[in-house]
Amino acid sequence: MPDDQPKGFTFFISLPQTMRIPNIPGFDQEAFNKYFKNTGMLFVGRIGSLLIKMIVGISVTNYLGRGQNGILFGGTVYIYFFSAIATLGLDQFIVKELHAFPENRDSILGTSFWMKVLAGILCVPLIWLAYQVYPAKGTPYSYVLIFSMIGIIQAFTVIDSYFQSQVQSKYIMQVQVGGNLLSAVIKLALIFAKMPLIWFVYAYAFDFLLISIGYYFTYQRKNRNIFNWSYNAVLAKKLLNYSWPLIISGIMISLFMKIDQIMIQNMKGVKEAGAYATVASFSEAWNFVPVVIVTSLFPAILNAKRDDAGRYRKRIQHLYDLMVYLSVPVAIVITFAAPFIYKLYKPEFAYAAPVLSVHIWSGIFVFLGAASGQYLIAENYNKLTFIRTGFGAIVNIGLNLILIPKMGMMGAAIATLAAYGGSTMFLVFIPKVNDQAIMMFRSLFFVSLFKRLLKK
Repeated sequence: MPDDQPKGFTFFISLPQTMRIPNIPGFDQEAFNKYFKNTGMLFVGRIGSLLIKMIVGISVTNYLGRGQNGILFGGTVYIYFFSAIATLGLDQFIVKELHAFPENRDSILGTSFWMKVLAGILCVPLIWLAYQVYPAKGTPYSYVLIFSMIGIIQAFTVIDSYFQSQVQSKYIMQVQVGGNLLSAVIKLALIFAKMPLIWFVYAYAFDFLLISIGYYFTYQRKNRNIFNWSYNAVLAKKLLNYSWPLIISGIMISLFMKIDQIMIQNMKGVKEAGAYATVASFSEAWNFVPVVIVTSLFPAILNAKRDDAGRYRKRIQHLYDLMVYLSVPVAIVITFAAPFIYKLYKPEFAYAAPVLSVHIWSGIFVFLGAASGQYLIAENYNKLTFIRTGFGAIVNIGLNLILIPKMGMMGAAIATLAAYGGSTMFLVFIPKVNDQAIMMFRSLFFVSLFKRLLKK
């Protein structure tokens, strides 16, 4: 797109036959049409899945009540802690490798798949050890063990990365929506049959198996065959060399995303944890939005980096602007809508509404963090991801220890907001990338928007 193109994001939405794609400055329109349509497919899938999960999640929560809800989600926390090890931080690098070497598809996917399988197996004893060191009071280890199997099953997500690299996310959308519909039917049937908590533990673990089965059958079409995949030790070493900082970073991210939940459970009990789980689930439900956007636009950003440094920088700035333009309205709406949202829950959950009004603002930094994370990957600054997320984890744990005993789950929400903000903007203290922090501050204070308004 020419640099003299009027600045701003102009959206024209109609039926698919006449759809006009958003005009985003700094992106070639023809190429962006392809990326946006891919993003649109991902959004359809994720939003469809989100709506299904919200409806069913509220139903399950109301059925279980605060106490059992706390016990259930206390078991999932350990899975989040080790999800970075199970995934090995490979997803973006798989896309990057497939983008650069499409002819090596079977080797890249096969190597990544077996790496993830082995990592998932390794996570089972690690999760057991974590539970022994810091058990979630009230949550039996048998529940945690069932959830531990998810780490092995998720190896099939390499297929997701393949379709992302091909800008064909409609296939992933079909799998996600179909899997979540079937999952919803199962959970609603369990409620109707008045089944005990253990059945819901199995049901939540089964969700991942459903998605993996869907990925398998989707990939097997059009002369693709998972049995043609091969393992390459040299490639495995290369991928690990790239991803190990992201593995450590992912562990840190998991800590400051979920440690508050288990700390609340141990300090304030399973009922408080059950109420806080509704806050975290609803607030974090939107975190897929920046992931979808930056994943779909990442190829365009890489192309700009290769071809035009000036355009590359502009695309990064416009990406930060877009993150703010999307996240701030969501935060404002949810802040005022929180009391009404909690009318969907039983009255025993209503006191969590003010906590949601605070927690939701951390999403702004999640959006910006996702965008700046792509920049760090593009520049091979993977170790900086570890440094800033480590800082966020320290802030979150420290503030949780101080605030939870005094303020309960409101203290956890404040700690989360501070940790996300501190982690994302920590780049300002690192000279070689502090310009990215300045660019994010420009977006936060709507500098680009005000400049456009003043020009009119």
